[in-house]
Parts: sequence; C-alpha cells; structure tokens
Amino acid sequence: MSKFPNNIFDIVQDDLVAVEQELYSIIQSPVDLVNDISVHLVQAGGKRLRPALFLLCARGGCPDHNKLLPLAVAIELIHMATLVHDDVIDDASTRRGRPTANARWGNYSSVLTGDYLFAKAFSAVAVGADKEMLKVLTDVISVMCEGEIDQMKESFNPDQDEADYRLRVAQKTADFIAASCELGAMAAGLDEREVVQVKEYGNAIGMAFQITDDILDITASAEQLGKPVGNDLRQGIVTLPVIYALKNSPDRDELRNIIIKQNMTDNDVKRGLEIIHQTEAIEYSYAQVNKYLQHARNILPPTLSSEVKEALVAVADFVGLRKY
Repeated sequence: MSKFPNNIFDIVQDDLVAVEQELYSIIQSPVDLVNDISVHLVQAGGKRLRPALFLLCARGGCPDHNKLLPLAVAIELIHMATLVHDDVIDDASTRRGRPTANARWGNYSSVLTGDYLFAKAFSAVAVGADKEMLKVLTDVISVMCEGEIDQMKESFNPDQDEADYRLRVAQKTADFIAASCELGAMAAGLDEREVVQVKEYGNAIGMAFQITDDILDITASAEQLGKPVGNDLRQGIVTLPVIYALKNSPDRDELRNIIIKQNMTDNDVKRGLEIIHQTEAIEYSYAQVNKYLQHARNILPPTLSSEVKEALVAVADFVGLRKY
C-alpha cells in the first residue's frame, strides 16, 4: 500500500485497515513454521492493490457489507499465494527488497505455505461469496496457472509476438485485477452492463500495470525494484520491450542469440539491455501503457458516484506515473 499516494484509497481506508488486521488473524497456525512464513509474507506488505480496487468498486453501488471483508481478504491471500509459488518457480532470492520465503525457508516449505494460503483464502470466501463470485475466483486462478505454465514453456523463445505477450500478461496479471474489480461490482449490486465495464477497467489497469513492471525491469535500479535489474531477460521472459527490440534493432540477431543462449552471464544481460535501450522500445511500451490507461478512464460506468470514479481514475493516473 505504501507505494500508492494515501489519498487514492481514502474512501476505503478503514476497510483496508480491517483487511490488514484480518490477514494477520486468518493466517495464524499452530505449526510454528507455517506461522513464521505466513507472517513474513504479510509483513512484506505490497500495494494491496487488488483488495483496494475490490473495495473501491464495491462502493459503486449498495454493497452487502457482510461480504466485503472476507472477499477482500481472500483476494489478497490468493495474490500472496501466487507470489510465493512464483518466487519458487523463478528461484527468486528477493522481493520488495526482502528475502523471499524460499530463500529463507526453502522451496518445500514455501510451496506448502502457498497452498495453505490458498486454503485460507477459500475459508474466507466460504463466509462472504455466493456461487457466481466463487466461480469468478476459481476461474481466474485456473487462468493464472495456465499463464505461468505457458510462460515457462515459452522461456528463452525469441519468436514470440505481441499477441503472445498480451495474452500471457492477461493470464498472469490483468485477469486477476479485472476479477477483483468485477467482484466488487457484483458485491455492489451493479447491473450486468456495469459489471462488465468495471471488469474491463480492471483488465486495462492490469495490462498497464504489468507492462510498466516489464519496462521497469529494464530501466529502474535494483534498489528501486527490490530485485535485480534485467531479471526477466535473464530468466528468458520475453517482454514487450524485448519483442520490440527483436523486431526493430539493427542488433536483433545478437539479442536473439543472447536469449537463445539461456545461461546468460552478467555481461550478456548487460549487453541485452543495451540493445533494448538503443531502440525506441521503452517509448513504444509506455505508449501502450497510456492507451490502456486511457481506455480504463473512459470505460468506467457513468452511474458510479463521483468519489468512486475519481479514486479509480486516480489509480489509473498513478499507474502511468510510477517509476518503481
């Protein structure tokens, strides 16, 4: 949450405080190791973007408040669980400048704790969600898993195009943010057309957010990112700036050979980043971010209250400005 200006989420601040408190409560386990890892993950913080968007979108109508807290908590627990599993898959040692769970406690304990968080998420959902909401959550988890598997399958493959990339971003990131917004609109009792519009807003925010992440992996410092720069390239994840450079750089063959090589040295990564920077890949990628964000602003239902609409527009504005 700290990475967003406080005033963006002012109207749901009390709810977010309650979410934070409930997260600590629901993860408690009599097994010390599970408890230690879970508390470490909650303390790692993050932007709490997904539950915040859920709560904002729920304010767009007349929500059933008994559903809000359990669903918001479930959404964040699912996000936390996917991050734990991602870090194991990526063999990541840091996230947000802190040691990952797998770096501290090993892969075996981390994977099982991720499973534990998924189970706790659905314990929360059992309190607050109806069947339609449950289907939205289970469907989006399935899609995220498919996206992760597809990314692994296509690692170190320089022959991917923008359509491949956008599908993967939707599966891994945007669909879950869209589902968070959709669930908020459903909890608010908005009509079917408005739910679709709010979901589309979330999808556009998610696409812009992930493309920005992929840009920052190339342009930000390790201190800003909380993880090594060029990490995606080193892992063979072909992002939008890489795709642009592979298509437009006079050194495209050299970049292609770096990617195919797989076991990249630090110098390989450095040279790959240089080739990308020597093109207009960053400018092009930011232009795509801006297109998504403009669509997000335009698609919001006109029936939303002015304070909710202003907050959702402010989220879009911030995603377009963030540098870490």
